[in-house]
Amino acid sequence: MDLGRYLDPGDGVWWGQAGAEATPLVDALLETLPDGGVPVRAFCGLTVNPRLRTPPAGLALRSYGALGELRASPGLDVVPAHYSALPRLFAEGLLPTDVGLVQVSPPAPDGTCSLGIGADYAADAVPHTRVLLGEVNHRMPRTAGTPGIPLERFAATVETDRPLAPVPDRAPDAVDAAIAGHVAGLVEDGDTVQIGVGALPTAILAGLAGHSDLGFHAGMLTTGVLRLVAQGVITGARKEIDPGLLVTGTAIGGEELYARVPDLPVLFRPASYTHDPGVLARLRRLVAINSALEVDLTGQVGAESVGGRRLGAIGGQADFSGAAARTGARSIIAVRAVVGGRSTIVASLSGPVTTARGDVDAVVTEHGVAHLRGCPESERARRLRAIAAPEHREDL
Repeated sequence: MDLGRYLDPGDGVWWGQAGAEATPLVDALLETLPDGGVPVRAFCGLTVNPRLRTPPAGLALRSYGALGELRASPGLDVVPAHYSALPRLFAEGLLPTDVGLVQVSPPAPDGTCSLGIGADYAADAVPHTRVLLGEVNHRMPRTAGTPGIPLERFAATVETDRPLAPVPDRAPDAVDAAIAGHVAGLVEDGDTVQIGVGALPTAILAGLAGHSDLGFHAGMLTTGVLRLVAQGVITGARKEIDPGLLVTGTAIGGEELYARVPDLPVLFRPASYTHDPGVLARLRRLVAINSALEVDLTGQVGAESVGGRRLGAIGGQADFSGAAARTGARSIIAVRAVVGGRSTIVASLSGPVTTARGDVDAVVTEHGVAHLRGCPESERARRLRAIAAPEHREDL
């Protein structure tokens, strides 16, 4: 597809993330960028497309964080925003909405295509997008939770039959398992869990296998959740809203997860629902489990950069941690005590504050749990030192 015919000088483009990224259209965009003049503004989330490590000069790339291949992108410009704010940023034109590149399922009998495993911010951006271009992938499953897109809404489409892109990660190790054991003790039967993606979240989900009637409401659905559903651990039976259903924005994993999506009791909802403060406030047993790069001795959390290196994002951490701490059950930050030889429990953060200390109920490392809810400043540092790596405690 020649994307140049749909782009005017100064236009902005957005596309979906992870397995829902319309890679053939993104590659076509990269091949048709102008050699000079005003670069094309672009926005995307987590990407596994290696071509975006070093985007060409004709692309001014923005994202909500340094995720996936974007961590290595020297020209990346991060928009620091809570995930719940992305729908408003698209609506106000503060994120590009001239052209949208989406991967969708084949049309149903009613002529509409589904965003499949990638509703999240894409579903909120579509209504504000002038020109919509679609990759109709025969392997993209049709999912419930978000209205379909009429085929005539697309200015042009390409048809593919390719596997959804997997998002690789390392396998959990003994340290992850130790942390998971501590976290499991903070989760009660009937709680609704929010958790992210990665080796540690995978271990934590495995550690919840002894629980019952858990619910799930999160921005990302992973293979670990799939397995708890199969084991009868996650049933959603006690959820205050969407009972019996998994609620998410996107599925991030591999073939095992993507193949099972059509069989799951799951709703793929836009970010304007999954991260909405009013929606989250209705989940009175919400337990938010998030990771960090650093936690300081007051309980402030940094999840965006460490030592001047961008490695993460605000994402939905502050949205879910705040809701869980204020109107839900509890907010948990789980982190390895040492990463790359550095202590993750620090005297002061080396990057920005992602989650405020008042929105953190407990910090967990392999060395134990620091309970911070209702804990005064004078006691917080002592509790956090106690879960730091022993070799780093004197320095704190």
